[in-house]
Amino acid sequence: VFLLLIFFMLTSPAITPEALDLILPKAKGKTTNKQNVAVSITKDLQIYIDKERVSSSSLEARLKETLAGVEDPTIILRAEEGVPIEKAVNVMDIANRNRYKIVLAVKPE
Repeated sequence: VFLLLIFFMLTSPAITPEALDLILPKAKGKTTNKQNVAVSITKDLQIYIDKERVSSSSLEARLKETLAGVEDPTIILRAEEGVPIEKAVNVMDIANRNRYKIVLAVKPE
């Protein structure tokens, strides 16, 4: 059991190496492991695609560039706790316009 604990402690940060350290809202359910790109919104309203900071005006163009040619493109939306809902809805609207699948990342309870 101890060896399993050590194994999971060492491999859990490796699952999402491109993820920023955000405090996510809590919810019941599970998040999918399949992902093409992660969009993160910090409390300071800074937007990142994976670990690269982008402006909100260039977000859609950068997502199109990143997901071009990807079959069944998926975005993991990681909005930090306290981010205004309008910012998250903006990303969801971009995904809807471009027919990208979007998943909201949450912290399991």
